[in-house]
Amino acid sequence: MSRLCVVAAGGTGGHMFPAEALAREMAARGWRVVLATDHRGEHYAQAFPAEERLALDAATGSGPVALARAGLAIVRGVQQARSAFTRLDADVVVGFGGYPSAPALVAAILQGRPTLIHEQNAVLGRTNRILAPRVGAVASSFPTLERASAAVKARAQVVGAPVRADIRALYDRAYAPPADGPIRILVTGGSQGARILSETTPRALAALPEALRGRLKVQQQSRPETLETAQRIYRDAGIAAEVAPFFRDMASRLSEAHLVIGRAGASTCAELAVAAMPSILIPLKIATDDHQRLNARLLTDVQAAEVILEDSVTVDSLTAAIAAVLADPGRLVAMSAAARAVAIPDAAQRLADLTEATADKFASLSQRERA
Repeated sequence: MSRLCVVAAGGTGGHMFPAEALAREMAARGWRVVLATDHRGEHYAQAFPAEERLALDAATGSGPVALARAGLAIVRGVQQARSAFTRLDADVVVGFGGYPSAPALVAAILQGRPTLIHEQNAVLGRTNRILAPRVGAVASSFPTLERASAAVKARAQVVGAPVRADIRALYDRAYAPPADGPIRILVTGGSQGARILSETTPRALAALPEALRGRLKVQQQSRPETLETAQRIYRDAGIAAEVAPFFRDMASRLSEAHLVIGRAGASTCAELAVAAMPSILIPLKIATDDHQRLNARLLTDVQAAEVILEDSVTVDSLTAAIAAVLADPGRLVAMSAAARAVAIPDAAQRLADLTEATADKFASLSQRERA
Protein backbone atom coordinates (compact mmCIF):
# COMPACT_ATOMS: atom_id res chain seq x y z
CA MET A 1 0.00 0.00 0.00
CA SER A 2 1.29 3.52 -0.82
CA ARG A 3 2.66 5.66 1.99
CA LEU A 4 0.61 8.38 3.67
CA CYS A 5 1.59 12.04 4.07
CA VAL A 6 -0.41 14.25 6.41
CA VAL A 7 -0.33 17.92 5.41
CA ALA A 8 -1.20 20.25 8.31
CA ALA A 9 -1.96 23.88 7.48
CA GLY A 10 -3.59 26.89 9.10
CA GLY A 11 -6.72 28.50 7.80
CA THR A 12 -5.26 31.19 5.52
CA GLY A 13 -4.34 31.18 1.86
CA GLY A 14 -0.72 31.88 2.76
CA HIS A 15 -0.56 28.52 4.52
CA MET A 16 -2.98 26.55 2.37
CA PHE A 17 -1.70 27.36 -1.15
CA PRO A 18 1.84 26.01 -0.63
CA ALA A 19 0.37 23.06 1.27
CA GLU A 20 -1.81 22.28 -1.74
CA ALA A 21 1.18 22.51 -4.08
CA LEU A 22 3.07 19.96 -1.96
CA ALA A 23 0.01 17.71 -1.74
CA ARG A 24 -0.29 17.62 -5.53
CA GLU A 25 3.40 16.79 -5.93
CA MET A 26 3.24 14.02 -3.31
CA ALA A 27 0.12 12.57 -4.95
CA ALA A 28 1.90 12.61 -8.32
CA ARG A 29 4.67 10.54 -6.70
CA GLY A 30 2.20 7.92 -5.56
CA TRP A 31 1.67 9.05 -1.97
CA ARG A 32 -1.70 9.18 -0.31
CA VAL A 33 -2.46 12.59 1.19
CA VAL A 34 -4.59 13.64 4.17
CA LEU A 35 -5.24 17.29 5.07
CA ALA A 36 -5.33 18.38 8.72
CA THR A 37 -6.76 21.87 9.29
CA ASP A 38 -9.48 23.75 11.16
CA HIS A 39 -12.83 25.10 10.01
CA ARG A 40 -11.20 28.16 8.42
CA GLY A 41 -9.02 25.98 6.22
CA GLU A 42 -12.08 24.45 4.59
CA HIS A 43 -12.61 27.75 2.73
CA TYR A 44 -9.38 27.19 0.79
CA ALA A 45 -9.60 23.42 0.49
CA GLN A 46 -12.32 22.87 -2.11
CA ALA A 47 -9.83 21.49 -4.64
CA PHE A 48 -7.29 20.15 -2.16
CA PRO A 49 -6.10 16.70 -3.36
CA ALA A 50 -6.65 14.78 -0.12
CA GLU A 51 -8.39 11.47 0.38
CA GLU A 52 -9.52 12.64 3.82
CA ARG A 53 -9.72 15.89 5.78
CA LEU A 54 -9.13 15.96 9.51
CA ALA A 55 -10.90 18.81 11.29
CA LEU A 56 -8.74 19.46 14.34
CA ASP A 57 -9.58 21.75 17.23
CA ALA A 58 -7.21 24.72 17.47
CA ALA A 59 -7.49 28.29 18.65
CA THR A 60 -5.55 31.33 19.78
CA GLY A 61 -6.35 34.47 21.66
CA SER A 62 -5.18 37.12 24.10
CA GLY A 63 -5.98 37.48 27.76
CA PRO A 64 -6.12 34.75 30.42
CA VAL A 65 -9.57 33.39 29.52
CA ALA A 66 -8.91 33.26 25.77
CA LEU A 67 -5.51 31.65 26.30
CA ALA A 68 -7.01 29.01 28.59
CA ARG A 69 -9.65 28.19 25.99
CA ALA A 70 -6.99 28.02 23.30
CA GLY A 71 -4.94 25.64 25.41
CA LEU A 72 -7.91 23.33 25.92
CA ALA A 73 -8.68 23.42 22.18
CA ILE A 74 -5.11 22.46 21.28
CA VAL A 75 -5.19 19.58 23.78
CA ARG A 76 -8.40 18.31 22.16
CA GLY A 77 -6.82 18.75 18.73
CA VAL A 78 -3.75 16.72 19.76
CA GLN A 79 -5.98 13.92 21.02
CA GLN A 80 -7.96 13.96 17.78
CA ALA A 81 -4.78 13.88 15.71
CA ARG A 82 -3.19 11.04 17.70
CA SER A 83 -6.27 8.90 17.20
CA ALA A 84 -6.39 9.69 13.47
CA PHE A 85 -2.67 9.06 12.92
CA THR A 86 -2.90 5.68 14.64
CA ARG A 87 -5.84 4.73 12.44
CA LEU A 88 -4.19 6.00 9.27
CA ASP A 89 -0.64 4.88 10.18
CA ALA A 90 0.77 8.20 8.94
CA ASP A 91 4.28 7.93 7.49
CA VAL A 92 5.17 11.64 7.71
CA VAL A 93 3.50 14.84 8.92
CA VAL A 94 4.31 18.18 7.26
CA GLY A 95 3.27 21.42 8.97
CA PHE A 96 2.92 24.78 7.24
CA GLY A 97 2.50 26.99 10.27
CA GLY A 98 -0.51 28.65 11.81
CA TYR A 99 -2.17 27.48 14.99
CA PRO A 100 -4.17 24.66 13.31
CA SER A 101 -0.91 22.93 12.35
CA ALA A 102 0.21 22.69 15.99
CA PRO A 103 -2.03 19.81 17.14
CA ALA A 104 -1.02 17.64 14.18
CA LEU A 105 2.70 18.21 14.68
CA VAL A 106 2.56 17.78 18.46
CA ALA A 107 0.66 14.52 18.05
CA ALA A 108 3.19 13.25 15.50
CA ILE A 109 6.14 14.20 17.74
CA LEU A 110 4.57 12.44 20.72
CA GLN A 111 4.04 9.32 18.61
CA GLY A 112 7.60 9.41 17.25
CA ARG A 113 6.53 9.91 13.63
CA PRO A 114 8.67 11.74 11.02
CA THR A 115 7.92 15.47 11.01
CA LEU A 116 8.81 18.47 8.88
CA ILE A 117 7.84 22.14 8.95
CA HIS A 118 7.84 24.62 6.09
CA GLU A 119 8.09 28.33 6.87
CA GLN A 120 6.61 30.52 4.15
CA ASN A 121 7.87 33.88 5.44
CA ALA A 122 11.32 35.37 5.96
CA VAL A 123 10.55 35.32 9.70
CA LEU A 124 9.92 32.06 11.53
CA GLY A 125 6.29 32.18 12.64
CA ARG A 126 5.23 31.73 16.25
CA THR A 127 3.93 28.19 15.92
CA ASN A 128 6.90 27.07 13.84
CA ARG A 129 9.26 28.84 16.27
CA ILE A 130 8.04 26.61 19.10
CA LEU A 131 8.07 23.39 17.09
CA ALA A 132 11.19 23.85 14.92
CA PRO A 133 13.67 22.49 17.50
CA ARG A 134 11.57 19.34 17.90
CA VAL A 135 10.75 18.34 14.30
CA GLY A 136 12.81 16.17 12.01
CA ALA A 137 13.51 18.78 9.33
CA VAL A 138 12.98 22.50 8.67
CA ALA A 139 12.34 23.97 5.21
CA SER A 140 12.20 27.67 4.38
CA SER A 141 11.00 29.79 1.48
CA PHE A 142 13.59 32.54 1.88
CA PRO A 143 17.37 32.53 2.32
CA THR A 144 16.88 34.49 5.55
CA LEU A 145 14.98 33.05 8.51
CA GLU A 146 14.66 35.70 11.20
CA ARG A 147 13.59 34.87 14.77
CA ALA A 148 15.03 31.37 14.40
CA SER A 149 17.70 30.08 16.77
CA ALA A 150 21.22 29.49 15.49
CA ALA A 151 20.65 25.75 15.70
CA VAL A 152 17.47 25.91 13.64
CA LYS A 153 19.07 28.22 11.05
CA ALA A 154 21.99 25.81 10.71
CA ARG A 155 19.80 22.90 9.68
CA ALA A 156 17.09 24.77 7.75
CA GLN A 157 17.03 24.00 4.04
CA VAL A 158 15.96 26.67 1.54
CA VAL A 159 13.48 25.03 -0.82
CA GLY A 160 11.47 28.09 -1.87
CA ALA A 161 7.73 28.66 -1.68
CA PRO A 162 5.67 26.14 -3.64
CA VAL A 163 3.35 27.87 -6.11
CA ARG A 164 0.35 26.58 -8.01
CA ALA A 165 0.99 24.82 -11.33
CA ASP A 166 -0.58 27.57 -13.44
CA ILE A 167 1.72 30.13 -11.80
CA ARG A 168 4.73 27.85 -12.26
CA ALA A 169 4.01 27.72 -16.00
CA LEU A 170 4.65 31.49 -16.24
CA TYR A 171 8.35 30.96 -15.46
CA ASP A 172 8.91 29.74 -19.02
CA ARG A 173 7.34 32.73 -20.75
CA ALA A 174 9.21 35.82 -21.93
CA TYR A 175 8.29 39.16 -20.35
CA ALA A 176 7.16 41.68 -22.98
CA PRO A 177 7.50 45.38 -22.07
CA PRO A 178 4.62 47.68 -23.06
CA ALA A 179 6.51 49.57 -25.83
CA ASP A 180 3.95 51.97 -27.37
CA GLY A 181 0.85 49.86 -26.69
CA PRO A 182 -1.38 49.45 -23.64
CA ILE A 183 0.25 49.33 -20.22
CA ARG A 184 -1.37 46.61 -18.12
CA ILE A 185 -1.29 47.09 -14.36
CA LEU A 186 -2.51 44.46 -11.91
CA VAL A 187 -3.37 45.64 -8.40
CA THR A 188 -3.62 42.86 -5.84
CA GLY A 189 -4.06 42.75 -2.09
CA GLY A 190 -5.69 40.54 0.47
CA SER A 191 -8.60 41.61 2.61
CA GLN A 192 -6.38 42.20 5.68
CA GLY A 193 -5.24 45.79 5.77
CA ALA A 194 -5.90 46.28 2.05
CA ARG A 195 -7.85 49.54 2.32
CA ILE A 196 -4.74 51.56 1.51
CA LEU A 197 -4.44 49.72 -1.81
CA SER A 198 -8.14 49.95 -2.57
CA GLU A 199 -8.31 53.69 -1.92
CA THR A 200 -4.88 55.12 -2.72
CA THR A 201 -3.94 53.22 -5.88
CA PRO A 202 -6.85 54.50 -8.04
CA ARG A 203 -6.08 58.09 -7.01
CA ALA A 204 -2.37 57.61 -7.68
CA LEU A 205 -3.00 56.22 -11.15
CA ALA A 206 -5.51 58.99 -11.87
CA ALA A 207 -2.81 61.55 -11.04
CA LEU A 208 -0.47 60.31 -13.79
CA PRO A 209 0.00 62.50 -16.90
CA GLU A 210 -2.92 62.32 -19.31
CA ALA A 211 -0.87 60.72 -22.11
CA LEU A 212 0.13 57.90 -19.77
CA ARG A 213 -3.34 57.47 -18.29
CA GLY A 214 -4.79 56.89 -21.74
CA ARG A 215 -2.59 53.82 -22.20
CA LEU A 216 -3.46 52.18 -18.89
CA LYS A 217 -5.43 48.94 -18.62
CA VAL A 218 -5.98 48.33 -14.91
CA GLN A 219 -7.23 45.22 -13.17
CA GLN A 220 -7.70 45.78 -9.45
CA GLN A 221 -8.81 43.71 -6.52
CA SER A 222 -10.73 46.03 -4.21
CA ARG A 223 -12.49 45.72 -0.91
CA PRO A 224 -16.28 45.57 -1.51
CA GLU A 225 -16.93 48.82 0.37
CA THR A 226 -14.47 50.76 -1.81
CA LEU A 227 -15.29 49.12 -5.13
CA GLU A 228 -17.71 51.76 -6.42
CA THR A 229 -15.39 54.60 -5.42
CA ALA A 230 -12.46 53.00 -7.26
CA GLN A 231 -14.58 52.47 -10.36
CA ARG A 232 -15.70 56.11 -10.30
CA ILE A 233 -12.13 57.40 -9.93
CA TYR A 234 -10.95 55.35 -12.89
CA ARG A 235 -13.94 56.35 -15.00
CA ASP A 236 -13.48 60.07 -14.27
CA ALA A 237 -9.76 59.79 -15.11
CA GLY A 238 -10.44 58.05 -18.42
CA ILE A 239 -8.66 54.86 -17.32
CA ALA A 240 -9.94 51.52 -18.59
CA ALA A 241 -10.31 49.43 -15.44
CA GLU A 242 -11.82 46.20 -14.18
CA VAL A 243 -12.42 46.30 -10.44
CA ALA A 244 -13.58 43.27 -8.46
CA PRO A 245 -13.27 41.90 -4.91
CA PHE A 246 -11.38 38.81 -6.06
CA PHE A 247 -9.78 37.39 -9.21
CA ARG A 248 -9.74 33.61 -9.54
CA ASP A 249 -7.74 33.53 -12.78
CA MET A 250 -4.65 35.15 -11.31
CA ALA A 251 -2.19 33.26 -13.52
CA SER A 252 -3.71 34.54 -16.76
CA ARG A 253 -3.82 38.09 -15.39
CA LEU A 254 -0.18 37.89 -14.31
CA SER A 255 0.79 36.59 -17.73
CA GLU A 256 -0.61 39.74 -19.37
CA ALA A 257 0.53 42.32 -16.80
CA HIS A 258 3.48 44.68 -17.12
CA LEU A 259 3.50 45.83 -13.48
CA VAL A 260 1.98 44.56 -10.22
CA ILE A 261 1.12 46.75 -7.25
CA GLY A 262 0.38 44.87 -4.04
CA ARG A 263 1.35 43.59 -0.62
CA ALA A 264 4.43 41.49 0.18
CA GLY A 265 3.03 38.24 1.48
CA ALA A 266 5.24 35.18 1.05
CA SER A 267 3.09 33.66 -1.69
CA THR A 268 2.89 37.00 -3.51
CA CYS A 269 6.67 37.44 -3.50
CA ALA A 270 7.22 33.87 -4.68
CA GLU A 271 4.64 34.21 -7.46
CA LEU A 272 6.11 37.54 -8.63
CA ALA A 273 9.56 35.95 -8.82
CA VAL A 274 8.36 32.88 -10.72
CA ALA A 275 6.29 35.04 -13.08
CA ALA A 276 9.28 37.39 -13.56
CA MET A 277 7.03 40.33 -12.77
CA PRO A 278 8.17 43.89 -11.94
CA SER A 279 6.35 45.19 -8.90
CA ILE A 280 5.72 47.99 -6.45
CA LEU A 281 5.14 46.53 -2.99
CA ILE A 282 3.54 48.03 0.10
CA PRO A 283 4.28 45.67 3.03
CA LEU A 284 1.48 45.25 5.53
CA LYS A 285 2.51 47.35 8.53
CA ILE A 286 0.71 45.19 11.11
CA ALA A 287 2.10 41.89 9.83
CA THR A 288 3.51 39.83 12.70
CA ASP A 289 7.21 40.51 13.27
CA ASP A 290 7.15 42.84 10.25
CA HIS A 291 7.54 39.76 8.07
CA GLN A 292 6.18 41.35 4.88
CA ARG A 293 8.91 43.98 4.82
CA LEU A 294 11.50 41.22 5.18
CA ASN A 295 9.77 39.09 2.53
CA ALA A 296 10.03 41.98 0.07
CA ARG A 297 13.81 42.01 0.41
CA LEU A 298 13.95 38.91 -1.82
CA LEU A 299 12.92 41.22 -4.68
CA THR A 300 14.22 44.61 -3.58
CA ASP A 301 17.76 43.35 -2.92
CA VAL A 302 18.07 42.59 -6.66
CA GLN A 303 16.09 45.66 -7.83
CA ALA A 304 13.17 43.54 -9.02
CA ALA A 305 10.71 45.61 -6.99
CA GLU A 306 10.21 49.02 -5.45
CA VAL A 307 8.97 49.17 -1.86
CA ILE A 308 7.00 51.96 -0.19
CA LEU A 309 6.50 51.47 3.52
CA GLU A 310 2.92 51.95 4.61
CA ASP A 311 3.62 55.07 6.67
CA SER A 312 5.13 56.68 3.58
CA VAL A 313 2.29 55.86 1.21
CA THR A 314 0.50 58.92 -0.17
CA VAL A 315 -1.11 59.59 -3.52
CA ASP A 316 1.95 61.65 -4.50
CA SER A 317 4.54 59.07 -3.40
CA LEU A 318 2.76 56.21 -5.14
CA THR A 319 2.20 58.25 -8.31
CA ALA A 320 5.90 59.14 -8.39
CA ALA A 321 6.96 55.51 -7.95
CA ILE A 322 4.62 54.29 -10.70
CA ALA A 323 5.66 57.05 -13.11
CA ALA A 324 9.37 56.37 -12.55
CA VAL A 325 9.00 52.66 -13.32
CA LEU A 326 6.72 53.09 -16.34
CA ALA A 327 8.88 55.83 -17.86
CA ASP A 328 11.66 53.36 -18.65
CA PRO A 329 10.74 50.15 -20.54
CA GLY A 330 14.35 49.05 -20.17
CA ARG A 331 14.01 49.23 -16.42
CA LEU A 332 10.90 47.04 -16.55
CA VAL A 333 12.83 44.44 -18.53
CA ALA A 334 15.70 44.56 -16.02
CA MET A 335 13.27 44.22 -13.09
CA SER A 336 11.68 41.21 -14.76
CA ALA A 337 15.05 39.51 -15.29
CA ALA A 338 16.03 40.20 -11.69
CA ALA A 339 12.79 38.68 -10.39
CA ARG A 340 13.33 35.54 -12.46
CA ALA A 341 16.91 35.26 -11.15
CA VAL A 342 15.72 34.77 -7.54
CA ALA A 343 12.80 32.48 -8.39
CA ILE A 344 12.70 28.84 -7.28
CA PRO A 345 10.18 27.38 -9.74
CA ASP A 346 10.69 23.80 -8.55
CA ALA A 347 9.99 24.57 -4.88
CA ALA A 348 7.20 21.98 -4.66
CA GLN A 349 9.55 19.29 -5.98
CA ARG A 350 12.32 20.34 -3.58
CA LEU A 351 9.94 20.24 -0.63
CA ALA A 352 8.61 16.85 -1.71
CA ASP A 353 12.20 15.56 -1.96
CA LEU A 354 12.87 16.71 1.61
CA THR A 355 9.58 15.18 2.81
CA GLU A 356 10.47 11.81 1.30
CA ALA A 357 14.01 12.00 2.66
CA THR A 358 12.67 12.73 6.16
CA ALA A 359 10.32 9.74 5.97
CA ASP A 360 13.03 7.47 4.52
CA LYS A 361 15.55 8.44 7.21
CA PHE A 362 13.07 7.55 9.93
CA ALA A 363 12.22 4.26 8.25
CA SER A 364 15.91 3.39 7.96
CA LEU A 365 16.56 4.15 11.64
CA SER A 366 13.55 2.04 12.64
CA GLN A 367 14.82 -0.88 10.62
CA ARG A 368 18.27 -0.70 12.26
CA GLU A 369 16.68 -0.53 15.71
CA ARG A 370 14.58 -3.60 14.93
CA ALA A 371 17.66 -5.43 13.65
